[in-house]
Amino acid sequence: MAVLHAILAEGAPANLWNPTAIGVLTVLCAVGLFCGSTYLLLGTNLGARLGFLVAAAGLSGFLVLLTTLWLTTPGSATGNSDLDPPHGNSASWKVVEVVDDPGASKIAPVRDLPTKGIAGTPELVTQVKPAIDAAIVTAPVVAGQTAKPQPFATLNISSSTDYLLAFPGSKSFQYIDKTQNFFWHRHRYATMEICLARKDATGTIVNGANGPVCDPLKPTHFIVLSYDYGSVRKPVVFYWLFSLLFFGLSLLGLHWWEQDERARKRAALTPVPAPSE
Repeated sequence: MAVLHAILAEGAPANLWNPTAIGVLTVLCAVGLFCGSTYLLLGTNLGARLGFLVAAAGLSGFLVLLTTLWLTTPGSATGNSDLDPPHGNSASWKVVEVVDDPGASKIAPVRDLPTKGIAGTPELVTQVKPAIDAAIVTAPVVAGQTAKPQPFATLNISSSTDYLLAFPGSKSFQYIDKTQNFFWHRHRYATMEICLARKDATGTIVNGANGPVCDPLKPTHFIVLSYDYGSVRKPVVFYWLFSLLFFGLSLLGLHWWEQDERARKRAALTPVPAPSE
């Protein structure tokens, strides 16, 4: 495998063999080398069945410890630990609707935002800006590639400078469900009012005293966003549960082997009945 990696490192073109097949073979060789060598040593001293159970229990116990460390440490992404556990999607804002007024939303908490929500903050504007750009700004189509679906890009906005998010008189609200629970996250919504930037006859954006200004002849729109808490810990939880199940089955197998061994010893010690005269 080392020779294959050295040959392929010379710049061979990527294909099914490299890196897919080579990657699979590398993992199989690593498992066979480390796990197989341990089983070989245990099997020659304890027997094939008991050696396999002891090796499986040791491997699964190590996995339980490793995944437990993953669960209890935040990972190197936060700078608090050198461990870097596998993680899922990060938390982010996602656009779910584009409406002319929050009262026209299909989401009940969003319809109540003007009366029950709290006003948006400059920090909120900074957080939602990338999500809004990705949703309502029409992405350029690259030749030979299929365009990504953009169901909310209906305002004919081709650049992030074609609209204003925080303009004088704009309204923004956010809502956080105050229901405390343990098994799922609280709902969090936000609405941001946007306006189209004013342009002259040549299509150039008109600047005012403080930068671009809204086009008074075009209506404003409200972008409805929902906060996705992500699934950063979900893969680690599944790994931990699988390792715990693997460890429990290994211990159960050792328990059954011990029961069988005791039964064999009892059978060997059973006195032979004396022949009758």
